[in-house]
Amino acid sequence: MKQVKIHDKTFELYIPHEKICSVVEIMADKMNVELADENPLFICILNGSFMFAAELFKRIDLVETEISFVKLASYEGDQTTGKVKQLIGLNEEIEGRTIVVLEDIVDTGITINNIQDQLDKLNPKKVMIATLLLKPDSLQKKVSLDYVGMEIPNDFIVGYGLDYDGYGRNLIDIYSVIND
Repeated sequence: MKQVKIHDKTFELYIPHEKICSVVEIMADKMNVELADENPLFICILNGSFMFAAELFKRIDLVETEISFVKLASYEGDQTTGKVKQLIGLNEEIEGRTIVVLEDIVDTGITINNIQDQLDKLNPKKVMIATLLLKPDSLQKKVSLDYVGMEIPNDFIVGYGLDYDGYGRNLIDIYSVIND
């Protein structure tokens, strides 16, 4: 599809699925080398990161690794609220472990800083951050990212797990809003 309409907004194709998969493969290759002796725990930030995490995890060939999920919310509609609400927490013991947080997009940096602070209190060996997308022009907080798939402009996007009021997550491509 070249365009999709969700609620009151029209979006055009921005990043095709093939490009996303290529970027994820490069990220996974790097992780497979850098994390080979770490027994990492991957933490997927729901809801948006589920497709990225699934695609990445299929390419992680480390035998000793785990994945877990944490649900956070910071958006209403197409705007960030500036507040991070934790809805479902972490059950695994992380003390002394290498943690790799999987985020779909880092824009303001508020969510990723919040989760980093929460995880640091649990005494992990180290916390690494992997994001499929980064909006450098949107950053309000300083962030330290270990794996970045792509940098993109400050456009509102949907698809590949990203949503507009809960819709559009199922799209395999990423779409950018058309300014009306």
